[in-house]
Amino acid sequence: MLSSAFFASVRHSLFGGKLSQDQVDSIEALADAWDKYGNGNPDAFAYVLATVYNEVGSEFQPKSENLNYTAKRIREVWPNKFRSVADATPYAKNPEGLANKVYAGILGNTNKGDGWKFRGRGFAQLTGRVHYETFGKLLGVDLVGNPDLLLDRETGARVLVTGMVKGLFTGKKLGDYFGPNGDRPAQARAIVNGDVGRNGGKIAGYWEKFARALHLASLPPAPK
Repeated sequence: MLSSAFFASVRHSLFGGKLSQDQVDSIEALADAWDKYGNGNPDAFAYVLATVYNEVGSEFQPKSENLNYTAKRIREVWPNKFRSVADATPYAKNPEGLANKVYAGILGNTNKGDGWKFRGRGFAQLTGRVHYETFGKLLGVDLVGNPDLLLDRETGARVLVTGMVKGLFTGKKLGDYFGPNGDRPAQARAIVNGDVGRNGGKIAGYWEKFARALHLASLPPAPK
């Protein structure tokens, strides 16, 4: 269980002065998963929390991928799949159709409807049949038969922590960026996603605040 000093710090530095019970419960679920599956490095755990903050926002709840886009936004996100806004128009405000279009034939999605069934979910937006199969086997849960299990905070926390520790998302792992040779939080974005140039620095800023809070929590209490 995390200390009151930790929560006091992040409440003001990251959550606008308020934390709901749902937010606290998610943070505690991630801490529990870290205690069981983590590598013992608090700076690495801070990066897990920073990743969640980036992926699902300050609400800090596991989510399903939002695919309810306009045609213009679809074209911006997937320019290689839609050559014009007109090409994207049939998929505008059509989340299921869009998922089945953009995720078909990749990430192990070989069956009709796999794109929608295995769209991004959880704390890290796990996507694709192959990833649902991998994590389901690893954790002993049926993520293929029941993908929405990723919306359970305990399951989502286990997936995120084990994936980041073992390097199961991209091949990069927390130990590559946090350890005795120093911390590289901006580059650590590669653990989950290749958009290091676009988002690495921003997430490093979140990491710094979570790391500071964990450090404060580890200090001995002031003498009375």
